[in-house]
Amino acid sequence: MAMLYIHEQREWPNFDWDGAQLAPLLAEVRHRQGRLLGRMEALGFSLRGEAGLTTLTADIVESSAIEGEILDPRQVRSSLARRLGLDVGGAIHASRHVDGIVEMMLDATRHYLVPLTAERLFGWHAALFPAGRSGMRKITVGAWRTEEAGPMQVVSGGIGREKIHFEAPHAERIVAEMDAFLNWYNLPANGMDPVLKAAVAHLYFVTIHPFEDGNGRIARAIADMALARADGIPERFYSMSAQIETERSDYYNMLELSQKGAMEITPWMTWFLGCLGRALERAIEIHAGVMRKAKLWEQINQLPVNDRQRKVVNCLLDGFQGNLTTSKYARLTGCSPDTALRDIQELIARGVFLQNPGRGRSTNYRLMDTP
Repeated sequence: MAMLYIHEQREWPNFDWDGAQLAPLLAEVRHRQGRLLGRMEALGFSLRGEAGLTTLTADIVESSAIEGEILDPRQVRSSLARRLGLDVGGAIHASRHVDGIVEMMLDATRHYLVPLTAERLFGWHAALFPAGRSGMRKITVGAWRTEEAGPMQVVSGGIGREKIHFEAPHAERIVAEMDAFLNWYNLPANGMDPVLKAAVAHLYFVTIHPFEDGNGRIARAIADMALARADGIPERFYSMSAQIETERSDYYNMLELSQKGAMEITPWMTWFLGCLGRALERAIEIHAGVMRKAKLWEQINQLPVNDRQRKVVNCLLDGFQGNLTTSKYARLTGCSPDTALRDIQELIARGVFLQNPGRGRSTNYRLMDTP
């Protein structure tokens, strides 16, 4: 007898899970959420803004990376900052495509109490594909997929190494399936913890796979929207997508496992809660870097620095690869090597930069408080 996918089961979409088994995991996640949000509440407005900006940038960049699309983090950060009214300095122009992805994520997380509708999802989809294409392929945008698109398979891996994880429902079922999904999503929780609803919503939506492309990113945006409801705030201080990217292989394996067999999804729920817990722990480490950056700028801003120095210090704080040299400083800022050396020497004198061991052409520098 052929194996049935869960959307082919008679019980679909009545998911089931072992609440007793999940209870301690959920309690731990809720504890970590409370601890992180408590830390964020203790920060000033500017630091909260920087922490949220860092998190959303990672969320958007990594959610696209899961699907094999590489976005420029600087463009994402610049687009977010502009829409959030944050002054980040040195902002660069973001492409129409990046702006669309940013708009989708902000709509999901900042308007988390607004009902989710088909028209809203169509808007998100159109924002993901402003040119009406996925790569070189023309796709149906801002509407459910059609029969002409053929069977919809969930695939991971590069060209020539594709792995099919499951096949979604036929296109003729999409309207009814999405009506049922949206009715379920917009209903009051009725005792279901919003974190658990986020886990179910992610699996439920990605199983239907209603669009020709972009389903994974929209599924993660829907989960983020549910998590924003769980937190009760529009700001995002942890990134589930960034953690999923770190655990991408396990993510696809769990999706594949969950599509086969009965409607009992305790393994998926267990994995989701564990991944979320690790995302919360990772966020605490990331925000420690935000605090470090803020303290350094508090020290630097006691005396003004020029725009070149500000740009290079921010590059070093944001994960500059390799050691800083005079020539790299000059290339980053478009100044002469002599000007670069004067800028660096001034920052050394002020205790911002430290010269590493070595002389001559190997001379390089680092931030004073960087090990």
